[in-house]
Amino acid sequence: MKKAINDMQNTVANLDSKDHDWRTFSFAFPKRKIRLGTSFSGIGAIEHAFKRLGLTTEIVFAGDIDENCKKAYFANYDISDDKWHKDIHELDATPYDGQVDLFVGGAPCQAFSQRGKHGGFDDTRGTLFREFARIVMECHPKVFIFENVKGMLSHDKGRTWETIHRTFVDDCGYDVHYQVLNSKNYGIPQSRDRIYCIGFQKETDFKFPHPISLERSILDLLETEIPNKYFLKEKGFKFITQTINHKKSYTQINGNIMLCQKRNQQFNWHGDFVFHPYTSSIRQNPDFLSMLHEIENGEERYFINENLSKYIIEPCRGECQIMIGKQKELDIPVTRGWFRKFTPRECLRLMGFDDSFKIVVSDTEAYKQSGNSIVVDVLMAILRQLDITKYGYDG
Repeated sequence: MKKAINDMQNTVANLDSKDHDWRTFSFAFPKRKIRLGTSFSGIGAIEHAFKRLGLTTEIVFAGDIDENCKKAYFANYDISDDKWHKDIHELDATPYDGQVDLFVGGAPCQAFSQRGKHGGFDDTRGTLFREFARIVMECHPKVFIFENVKGMLSHDKGRTWETIHRTFVDDCGYDVHYQVLNSKNYGIPQSRDRIYCIGFQKETDFKFPHPISLERSILDLLETEIPNKYFLKEKGFKFITQTINHKKSYTQINGNIMLCQKRNQQFNWHGDFVFHPYTSSIRQNPDFLSMLHEIENGEERYFINENLSKYIIEPCRGECQIMIGKQKELDIPVTRGWFRKFTPRECLRLMGFDDSFKIVVSDTEAYKQSGNSIVVDVLMAILRQLDITKYGYDG
């Protein structure tokens, strides 16, 4: 038992050879349709992955308890109300038995109430994972993908993952493969570790896609026309420039790789920010001359004026340095420029959603939806690696 628990705590080395570049893999049956079912669907990361890959899907069912997720989902994918479930507890998947090629979800996983017991499926009672497993057993998808946080492997000294793994293998009857993958290794400049668990109806020789070199940085995914509302006011301005936040890597400004996007990204001061320096073109433009300029103890401070409209500016690149002054408990930037948070569109880009994705909710909801989603590019790599078209149909 102890050995099994220790094994579950470690990241499984189940990666394909570096000589096999999944980006070059072609689909054997590109015209086939994939019948797709999802729960905890969010804004449809797997649906968007299929869209970017140019493959055809038929949404058999999807659902999320968040009404704003439904609003975003219906604005971006072809689905009718009768195929949508709000509460997974109320979804009876037995009518879909044999009609689902791929089932995907990332169930929020609360701590198991029966700590110390190891009863497989019975041990997951009361958790949302149990509902995910129930759907698998009711509709019997050819393949399922279960995504969750890396910490699930070590939760309760590995017992949580041991129970989940046993449930998929013994109770659901699937051949299960799992691996922790980081999005920065699959084309997206964000450090986001997640466990991806894939189940096959039949025993399958499967290896996860090998990491690739990152060819883009955060700056390559930034917008150029930024509304003033995304620039920091005084409180945020002071907080993110405190030296302690940078020493402890809580806060990053103009980083190459995003620390990790969160559902509360809009209010996450321990996160990523963008610094825009002044340029000669800005100084000559009267629209940008209305700045709040203060002098405090001989130090200049610049705050964005709320009356400014949209503008176009390139972010700081190359050797631009952000100077942090050291004065009492307040550290202030002495390089002239503006700090801002990421826009919802930029957050979506950093999750792999291209600009065809329609934003139809408030900024607050858009940040939450993006931070809760699965990285699209990682899913694309997995779909190529397993050649999802082999599991589709010609109907």
